[in-house]
This record gives sequence, structure tokens and C-alpha cells, in this order.
Amino acid sequence: MSKRAALGALALAVLLGAGAWASLKARPGASGTPIHTVKRGSFLRKVRAEGNFKAVNAKPITAPGSDMMFKIGWMAEDGSRVKAGDVVVKFDPTETQKNLTLGQADRSTAERRMDKEKAEAGATLSNLGRDARQAHLEVDTARTFQRKDPELFSRHEIIEAEIDMDLAEHREGHAISTRGVKEGLSKASLDIFGIDRKKADLKIGKAKKELAALEVKAPFDGLIVFQRDWKGDLPQIGQVVWSGLTLAEIPDLSTLQADIWVLEADAGGLAPGREATVVVEAHPEAEYAAKIKKIDALAKPRVRGVPVQYFGVTLELGKTDPAVMKPGQRVLATLLLGEEKDVLSIPRQALFDRDGKKVVFRRDRGGFTPVPVTLGASAVGRVVVTAGLADGDVIALADPENPAAPAAGAKGGGPGFAP
Repeated sequence: MSKRAALGALALAVLLGAGAWASLKARPGASGTPIHTVKRGSFLRKVRAEGNFKAVNAKPITAPGSDMMFKIGWMAEDGSRVKAGDVVVKFDPTETQKNLTLGQADRSTAERRMDKEKAEAGATLSNLGRDARQAHLEVDTARTFQRKDPELFSRHEIIEAEIDMDLAEHREGHAISTRGVKEGLSKASLDIFGIDRKKADLKIGKAKKELAALEVKAPFDGLIVFQRDWKGDLPQIGQVVWSGLTLAEIPDLSTLQADIWVLEADAGGLAPGREATVVVEAHPEAEYAAKIKKIDALAKPRVRGVPVQYFGVTLELGKTDPAVMKPGQRVLATLLLGEEKDVLSIPRQALFDRDGKKVVFRRDRGGFTPVPVTLGASAVGRVVVTAGLADGDVIALADPENPAAPAAGAKGGGPGFAP
């Protein structure tokens, strides 16, 4: 073969190879786009959720008293074992001791004022009593030796004697009247000071009661579990709490339940008696059977300011394993919400958004074509298609037009779970 013929054969081979590669690339599925064949079958609807273990029976530990405020000064370690009589919470005594000191000072002031009033009133009443007795004596003397005989005394002397007797009677009446007024004023002052002393006694009594309640003790042996607030936070040292607030509980570890949160969008089919499984996040190797015991009537946000709504669900455990399960532990639950027969279901990752509609990319002879679909029930990772696809259709699991674009179904699934 000549050199020119050899070069011509090589060029023809290159052209044929390029044509074959182009033909292979245009063939559906040959571009490297992952695909899925749609088939009819049973669809088991599962929903995942998260939550915490909680004791079915527990003894609450509350801030004592009524209409009081306490500042937490010390707390036992959450989850630690305690014995009956052990101190589990201590409150800061600074403010209470201050109130006790102020109450004692108020009481001392009231008592000093009472003693002073009694002394001053006693001296004044004694003087007024002496004046009244002296006036009475003068009245008796004037009456006894009154000059009435006109043959013995002049008219002037008789009139003067009458004036002296009237004056003595008026002095006696004034002294008696003044003494009565002073007694009334003194009694009123003593009553006011008595009220001040009672107020001080109440303040002292309240402070002493608070001081006696500053140490909260465990009523019996057990495990101390502090209560989380609506944000999921435990009580903190320095936090101010009202009397009656439940701070912790000592649970009965023999029987636990799981309190979980289910997205409102996934709550269709929730009903008491539905089967479930629970996994302890700290021990994912074991799975425990459970069933739905109770469902909240209304959905509500888990976090203030975040509009996502959840239903609170209580799961009854088939058994409690005290060696693994502890109140407050985080759990991951899978709820079985029913099974549909002879339906088409696809992976969530095959769903995409186009102009506000859900579409899938169905393979045809020319490549992949976006097809609008109508969705039905959904589960973790899968969703039912009620219209738009047929048995045997092949769909793309990635956007063939933009492989880096996320699927619309990638946002599915409950908190803490992959879709």
C-alpha cells in the first residue's frame, strides 16, 4: 500500500470513529445521566421525625412557694442519679437575705416608735390626769366654801365665788376632755405603728419561708432530668424563675415513651395505633418497635419566629431498655402510615420545578423531555405519581439540561433526615 493510500485509510477510520462516538452520545442514557424505570407496585408510606424520650410516670421538681421569684444559684448535673434528701437545686439567697434584713429593720423601727409613743403618751396622760384631779379638788373646795349668804358677804364676793367655781369646773372638764383626746390619738398612733410592725413581720416571715425553700431536695431515689423550655434549652445558673415552675423531674425509668415532632406536610394518615420504629441517636445499632399513642389536635411551630408547623406525636414503646434508654435522649422515629397497592412511585430526586410546576424528564428517542406530573402520597425519598407517567417509562434522576441543579424533591423529609 502506498503512503497516500495508508493516510487515506487512517483518515477514514478517524471519521468513522467520530461518527460512531457521536451516535453513541446521542443515544438516550448514553450521556451519563442516571436513569430510573417507572414500575407499578406497592407503596409503603413512611415518615421520619425526631424527638426525645420521656418517662410515662415522673415526680416533678418545682420551684417552691407561691407568687415568689427565685434565681438559680446551683443545679445538680442533668441526668445524674440522686438519693432521697439530696439537694438538686439551690437558689441564690442574696435577695432573700436582703429582704429579711430590711424586714427586721422595719420591725425594729416600728417597735421603737411604739415604745416612744407609749412613753410620751404616758407622761402626757399622767399630767392631764393630775390637772383633772387638781381641778376637781378646786371644784369641791369652791362648792364647800361657796359664799352665798348675802348677809355675810357682799354681792361682789358672791359673784366672784360663783366665777371661781365655774372656772374650776371648766378646768376639770377641759383636763378630762384633753386626756380623752390624747388617749385616742395615742391609740391611733400605736395602731399605725402596729400595722407597720405587722407588715414587717409579714416581710420577715416571707423571707424566712423563702430561705427555707432555697434548697430543693429529691423526694426519693432516682435520676434527675431537667426540663427544657420551648427552645430546647435547659435551666441555667442565674436564671430567674417563678414559684411553681417545673424545673426537673425524677422519672420512673421502667416505662418510657417518645415525644416526637412530625412536619405538618407529612402528617396525612397519622392516627393512633399506627406502627412505628424508634432508634436512639446515641445507639443507632438497635431499633425498637413502637406505635402511635396520641397526636396533638393542632400543629404549632417548634421554634418561635419560624413558621414551619409540626404535630406533636406520642409514641408508645413496645419495651423500655433502661440500659440504653434515658429520659431526654434524642430519638429518630420512622412512622408507617399505610400502604397503597398498584401505584407508580418515583424517587424524589427525579422531581424538578419548571414554571411553578413539578416535572420529570422522560426519555424518548430524541433524549429527555420535561413532563408535568401530578403527585399523590409521599414518603421518605419517594413520592407517588397519579398522572403524567406510565408503567415502563424511563426518567432521569438528574436534570439533563443542568446536571448541577438540585431536584425539587430534595427538600422533602423530616428534620434531621436525608430526603
